[in-house]
Order: sequence, then structure tokens, then C-alpha cells
Amino acid sequence: MDKFLDLVEIDAHNLSEAWFLCIRNLFEHGYQYKIDWGSYAGQHRLEFDFVRVRVRYPGAKPLVPDVPQGIPPPSTMEYVESYLPYLMTGHKKEGEQYTHGQYLEPQIPKVIEMYKKGGFETNQACMAVGDQNSINLSDPPCLRQIDTRVRYGKLHFVVYFRSWDLWAGFPSNLAAIQLMKEYMASEIGVADGELIVVSKGLHLYEYVWEMAKTAVGL
Repeated sequence: MDKFLDLVEIDAHNLSEAWFLCIRNLFEHGYQYKIDWGSYAGQHRLEFDFVRVRVRYPGAKPLVPDVPQGIPPPSTMEYVESYLPYLMTGHKKEGEQYTHGQYLEPQIPKVIEMYKKGGFETNQACMAVGDQNSINLSDPPCLRQIDTRVRYGKLHFVVYFRSWDLWAGFPSNLAAIQLMKEYMASEIGVADGELIVVSKGLHLYEYVWEMAKTAVGL
């Protein structure tokens, strides 16, 4: 009997609820395997075959998960604010192969200009992360695309991650992407809209499985 990919769809009110729902769904639908090569080779990972997460009000607080007392928070707003320059500018620390911002920085003002001068009815305002040489990096960018749409008076993002740590990466990345979206919406002159994220690599590493179950009450 043929086995097909398990396509999971999650609909959340805000980013915090999206994180909790993703963890609960991962333990029900996740594929467990030992990593052959790449980050954390040799360890086990629980991963969605493919997931689509829709967040209807991503700007609703809190932007990071509010976990039960006694569990280390997967992210904080202080960390998100320190990460934001690496998302929106080309700033890079010594030894880093890349930052998402080195690709996004020149594209952000271009997208804003496209909408302000050219109008909203376009499908061309898509920002790419990585290039043809990224495949040669020992750890290529995880975030690969932020597509945008202005419709119904709001700026919406459609985001793709090739590989994505659910425990800490998901809340930190999405909170920062949401802040970037709010900035761009303000510059364009529209309201803040939805955030839709897709990934074929949203996962939890084995070392955090039990803590993740406790955090969401499993």
C-alpha cells in the first residue's frame, strides 16, 4: 500500500497559540527518524512531513509562548529584539556564513516601493533568502522565502522554511518576522494582516520531547 505525505493544517489566533498547536499536532502526526547528515547528525528528530500554519492575528500579544512556570521559555522578546537586526539588515558576526538579513535588507525597501508606487494588485513582491551558492554551505539558510500580498487593506506574509526548529526557532523567527511585517505595513500605509507559514521540515529534537510535552499539557 502506498504511503503518502501527511499534510497537516493548523489554524491559530495568534503566534503563541500556533506554537502550542504545532507541538500538540507534531506528537500526533510527526515522523521520527535518525538524522543522517546535517545539523545534529546522529540524533533523532520528530518532524512534520509538511505543515501549513495560518495565524489570523499574528500581532496579538503575546508574540512569544507563555509556557507554564518551571519550564524554560523557548524564546523571549528580549531575544527577538536582538535577533531582529539579523533578519532586516546585513549585519553579520565574525565566523557567520550568512544572515537572513543580508538577503532581505535590499529587498524590503523595494517591496515597499513596489506597493506604494505601483499599486497593490501584483504577485511580484516576493523576497528570496539564499542563492545558487547556498547549497554549498555546511548549514544553508532555513528561511528561504517571504512572499507578500496586500489585499483587503492589509499586508499578509506567506513564508517558507526548508528546515525549522519548533521549540525555539519557530517562536523567535515568527515574532521577528511579525515585527518586520508591522514595519512594512506601516511604511506602505496599510493595516497588518495574516501570517501563513509552510514547511517540510518543522521539527523537535529528541532532547526536548519530554519538556515540550509538559509545556503543552500532554
